[in-house]
Formats: sequence, C-alpha cells, structure tokens
Amino acid sequence: MSNSPEKSEVTINPHTVSVAEVIPGDLVALSPEDVERQRWYVVTHTLPESPETIRMSLRPPLGGVDRDEVLGRERSVTVACHRLDVAAVPRLSSPPLDDVEFRDGDRVGSVRAVDPRAVEVTYVRRWGVWHRDLDVCVQEPVGDDDVRAWARDADREGYVVRHHPRPVREAAAGGPRRVVVTGLGAMTPLGVGVDALWRGLLDGRHGIRELGGEEFGDLPVRVAGTVPVDPAELLPRAAARRMNRAAQFAVLAAREAWADAGFVDGGTRESGLDPTRVGVSLGAILGDASVLVGGDRKLRDKGPRAVSPLTTPMTVPSQAASQVSLDLHITGEARTVTSACASGTEAIGQAIDRIRYGRVDVALAGGAEAVVTPAIMASFASMRALSQAGLEDGRSPSRPFAKDRGGFVNGEGAGVLVLEAEEHALARGARIYCEAAGWGLSADAHHMAAPDPSGSGVALALRRAVRDAGGHVVDVVHVNAHATATVEGDLAEAGALRAVLGNRNRSVPVTALKGHLGHLQGAAGGVEAVATVLTLHHGVVPPTVGCAEVDDEVELDVVTDAPRELPAGGDLALSNSFGFGGHNAVLALRRIG
Repeated sequence: MSNSPEKSEVTINPHTVSVAEVIPGDLVALSPEDVERQRWYVVTHTLPESPETIRMSLRPPLGGVDRDEVLGRERSVTVACHRLDVAAVPRLSSPPLDDVEFRDGDRVGSVRAVDPRAVEVTYVRRWGVWHRDLDVCVQEPVGDDDVRAWARDADREGYVVRHHPRPVREAAAGGPRRVVVTGLGAMTPLGVGVDALWRGLLDGRHGIRELGGEEFGDLPVRVAGTVPVDPAELLPRAAARRMNRAAQFAVLAAREAWADAGFVDGGTRESGLDPTRVGVSLGAILGDASVLVGGDRKLRDKGPRAVSPLTTPMTVPSQAASQVSLDLHITGEARTVTSACASGTEAIGQAIDRIRYGRVDVALAGGAEAVVTPAIMASFASMRALSQAGLEDGRSPSRPFAKDRGGFVNGEGAGVLVLEAEEHALARGARIYCEAAGWGLSADAHHMAAPDPSGSGVALALRRAVRDAGGHVVDVVHVNAHATATVEGDLAEAGALRAVLGNRNRSVPVTALKGHLGHLQGAAGGVEAVATVLTLHHGVVPPTVGCAEVDDEVELDVVTDAPRELPAGGDLALSNSFGFGGHNAVLALRRIG
C-alpha cells in the first residue's frame, strides 16, 4: 500500500522470549501457529496490567488497526526483530464498501498487512467482475459481493483493503483517430453479396462444388469453393474484359460496400468526396493465375502475336486494387498487400493505420483471389495439403477443428470493408457497424509452408492486436479462427488461443468459416472480417460447418451445429489469418454500444 513501510526494511530472525522482555518496536508473533502462518505484529505500546500480566498494543507491520492483548509476563512469544520505527507503521482501517457503487475501471488493492513480506494484490473491475490480471487470465474473476466481503473482514483478518475509483480521463487532442466500419461487400462461394454470405453462414450451408471442365479431369482433388456465378456477367462487357477474375470479384464487392456505406453509385465525385482523401487497400497472393497460364498456352500454341497486350496488366496481383480505384475514381492511394493467406487481414490493418494517422479519411479494404486453376490445385495436392473428402455424404469436405479433418479446400472470392474515420462517419450520419480497433502482425520464422507447432508467433500477433486496440485479453468475446482444417495448422492456432486466453479458452466462442467457404487464400481475411463485423453487429456467432466432432486436443469452445448468441461480457472480436512462410495477421474489432 502507498502508506506502508518498505518490506525490505524488515528482517525476520525468529527467537523466543518472554512477554516481560518485549518492548515497543519489537515484531512479535503470539503463537507457533502465528509464526507458521507469518502473522506478525509491531508492538506499539506496553503497560503493566497487573503484577502477573502486561497489556500490549499491537499493529500489523504493513499498517492496519490496533489490537490489545493482555498476556502473562512469563508467556513465551516469538520476536522476529527489534526496534522497528513504530511511527512509520500507519494506523489504517479498511473502509466499508457495502454502499459503494463500483464501475468498470475501478481498482481494489488488498495486502495481508500482518505479513511484513506480503505483496499488494490489485484487482481491476472489467465487464462487471474483478480480474487479478486483465491479460494473463489464470485466476477466475471475482464478483462485487466478494470484494465487499474482503473489506468487511479485512480488519479482523489482518488485511488492508483500499478501493481506488476509476480516474476521470479527458480525451487527448491530436492523437490517432478512431476508425469505424460503415460498409460491407462480398462475393463468395455462398453467393453474390453480403446477405447471401450471412444467410449461408447462419443456415450452416457450404458452397464447395465439384469442378467441371476437362482441365480438372486428371486431378486427384476436384472440389473447390467457387463463386456460383460468372462475375463478368455482372459487369459491363467492356470493363469485364479488362479485368481478371479476382479484380471482377473485388470491383463487385467494393461497389456493394460503397453503397452499403451510404455513398452514391459512381464513386467519390458523385458522393461529394475528395478523391485524394479516399484509399484502397486489398490483399492478394496471385490475384488470377489463369491469365498468365492462358497467355503462356497461346504463346506455345499460336505464337507471340496471339498473346493479348492485356496479359501483363491483368496478371499482376495489384490489378484488383487498381480496378477498384478506377471504378470508383479513388486517387488517394491504391495499395496491394501480398503476405500469403494473411494478405487480406494485413491489408485491412494497413488501411486502419492510414486512417488513424490522417493519410486518408475513407478506405476500401479487404482481399480478392481467384486461384482455382489446375496448376494451383495440382500443386496443393502434391503438398498433400488438400482434403481428400468428397461431397457424397453431404458434409463439407473442409472440416476445421474436427477429429477427421484432412486438409483444406481451395476457394475464391472477395470481401471488402469500408473503413472511415469516426468523425467523418458521424458528420455524414453514417450507420456504424463496429470499430476497427486494432491489428497485430508477427512472423514464425519456422518453415516455408508448415506452421510453427508451438503457436508462439500466432500468440504474439493475437496479443499485439488486442494491445493495439487499447484492450485486454478479458475483453475478447469472440474469435473467428483461421482454421484451414489442416492437422498441424488447426492445433497450432488452438494452442496459441489457449495460451493467450488463459482460463477463458472454454468461455470465448470460436468459429471457423472455411467449412462453409473453403480457403479463399488472399481473400480469406477480407471475407472473414466481413463475417466478424456481422457477428458483432447482430450479436450472433455462426456455427463451424463440417466439424461433426471437435478434436480433443483443440480444447476451445468451438461453435458447432447451430448459431449461438454472442456473450455480453466483452467487446473485442478477433479475426485471424495465417499464411505460408509464417505470416500471421490478426484484426481486432470492437462492438459499439
């Protein structure tokens, strides 16, 4: 406690004396049991009570209330040390807390004042309960009634309890801006648009299909999560011809998100926005590998003149970002992030920072990918990374966290969020889904394809995302897991989540969407972020499709079978993405209200 003497000043050197030998300043224990329990008192005053007895006034060495004991002169007591400065031991009483109205952010300190070596324990109130530590969740939290009981019993039990109300903080001027989500767009194997995605997730449907076409005929795996419509048919023919498939997905998802945010069709100028204050940030691994493959085939079959001049601009991974920029006349910036399967999530994180620090006011961020091609499928199959399960039994062949999982299912699509500075959104009366509160990155430095089985890199990204959001682990109310349904990857992620969540790992609902969608590669982070936003907004956690029985080694609260109501005790949801080469990215979203 702040008024307590320094514990380092007290040296414990027990020896037995008679009560008659005790003088003020001695540190005494009245019985062998008190010595064993480290229950000591400073003698503040002695006074003969009778020829046979002495009255001693005693005070806990770290401060507390006085007590008097009348003891026989010849009675044996234990003295630990002599001549403590009695004036330095404060006389304290723990105030009653029965009528105190606690608030989140309050602190309570408790010290066992009879033990001169005791360390003060501090509890912080958050989400209506008191936590010993907000980030290392080892001990179970306690309730308000427990804290009030501590204060009532403190003086009798030799404790000092102090309540520290939450300090009033004024908002700092000129700091990083708060970023919010105001629009959502998606093209996924569950259909066109966000509504099709959300309905499919809640209904427990999947969008994994048999691949037609003779080019897939000889492959050992012929299922993938493909978008059920041709995106080119949803765009003007001239525009579609100049975009690869991933860019088509991206433009359609961006248009939906733009409209959902309340902006006008056509783009920045039609919406009255300064195009230099709007940005694009999209993740992609390859974008659309089929363009380059097709160009190479034409070169071999028909010669150089048959290769389209659009082959190169339509091959680069940045095509999706540039096409969104062109379509909506966005000139602030158009960035592309390529960090394997973490690309979409990292792209969103970078956009958060660009808005936070005033580089732009609005950004379309997410990911787009179209790599369901024979060569990519063959490569994944050669790695033995793809699920060998088929569609015969009606279950999804992608089975995250399941006992019988056997690999991921390749997929395609796009997911885009409109991110906006909060003051910008409020000024135009925009509907706000949630706060884009923070993000975290790390690298495994372990293997070019396999995850680090320890999960230490994943855990680092998780902690960094929570910290960047200005939160604590106890604030985490939901996790949208990366969980690709590979044996090693799912266990590494589960281990990392257990390490970070501590004893809360059984109470934070976790869901994984790759049973619904397959693995959308660079687009996965964008689509899963859209779903995480909707989970916070609607207060409902979608189930994990394909997981008939959770692997015993996972030891998480995996939501299966049916949607579940989002718990009330927390406000942060984490969306995880991890990629080949050890790229780890985690997005932290905070619900509003």
